[in-house]
Amino acid sequence: MGESECLVIDHVGHHGDGVAISGGGTIYVPYALGGETVEVGRVPGHHPDRRRLLKVETTSPERVAPFCPHFGVCGGCAIQHWDAAPYRAWKRELVVTTLSQAGIDCEVAPLVDAHGAGRRRITLHARMGTHDVLKVGYAAAGSHDIVPIDRCPILDPQLGGAIEAAWAIAEPLIAMGKPLDIQITATNSGLDVDVRGSGQVSSAMIALLSRIAGQHRLARLTRHGELVLMRTPPVVSMGSAQVVLPPGSFLQATVAGEAALAELVSEHCKRAKHIADLFCGVGPFALRLAAKSRVTALDSDAGAVAALQKAATSTSGLKPVKAEARDLFRRPLMPQELRDYDTVVFDPPRQGAQAQARQLAASKVPTVVAVSCNVTTFARDAKILIDGGYRIEGVTPVDQFRHTPHVELVARFRR
Repeated sequence: MGESECLVIDHVGHHGDGVAISGGGTIYVPYALGGETVEVGRVPGHHPDRRRLLKVETTSPERVAPFCPHFGVCGGCAIQHWDAAPYRAWKRELVVTTLSQAGIDCEVAPLVDAHGAGRRRITLHARMGTHDVLKVGYAAAGSHDIVPIDRCPILDPQLGGAIEAAWAIAEPLIAMGKPLDIQITATNSGLDVDVRGSGQVSSAMIALLSRIAGQHRLARLTRHGELVLMRTPPVVSMGSAQVVLPPGSFLQATVAGEAALAELVSEHCKRAKHIADLFCGVGPFALRLAAKSRVTALDSDAGAVAALQKAATSTSGLKPVKAEARDLFRRPLMPQELRDYDTVVFDPPRQGAQAQARQLAASKVPTVVAVSCNVTTFARDAKILIDGGYRIEGVTPVDQFRHTPHVELVARFRR
């Protein structure tokens, strides 16, 4: 392990680690806070600027006791040890600093807390550990090891029974010798579970999994998206619409997070007549916006697009919704295709939407509403829009991933 050393933590960095300035260099210490004096040790096999916290010699008055017994071992949460007020200020400042470094000058609103009742979807990993002992849980902090868990206090109560179901599903499948990833989503009609990594399974195993699904009253169990058992379609509400989720579907992490983002988007679009909703997923924005505006929704996920279209068609009182499958990374909407819209909403994955931003910058769309889960790629795409003649009218950061450095945001651009 080597000798320990003593460091003074200067501040908390962008990834939630304590940052110390030592010998002209920067050292990162997970779970340390600004102003603390800490004893640390080197981490074999890791980057030389990383340290492991051994002891807090001088404690920050902002330090609080973590509420989860797995904190510091499990890699799910990075920040349970910091008081709420400074944590919220730090999270908003992540957005302020990143935009400033990109040369973007705009107002950043107060952070919206959107943790709500907690996470409504999780992915648990199942691996066979030493001595052939099954482990089902989350990845450990800074490694691929699995931390077995029997509870997780940041989960929505609707995920009650999810961890027990994952253990029950993993026990027969792990004997096939393959690592498993078990995605579980809370829906209005019960738990929706998709298992990945098992490879080909026998009809006897399918029958066993069906029994397990019934015993745990799962709404649906799929394996690599293929149906094993469906007791009832897994449905989520989006505005006045009811969406039957495709297997393994992406959803915002919390119900409150989806609602907060959708409320901001709807407010920015309230005068729109015809909206293009790009990277639309299963329709958290499109199905709400269609209460007042015509919507064309596009996404590369054909299953999500089909679910959105079916929900829109079966919901009365909505304006026309047209949903199409299209890879917007390879085939972004071009300026001539954008002429029909007075507003464009785009909510890309973490890598952002550089290609689409360039086409929007060359278009004459009056209003663009951007939603992002990565402030760095948002800043890059926002700069493209600004350089193309748009002005940014402010940014609202949204915190649905409480206890982590992840922050989402909504911004409006106008010509």
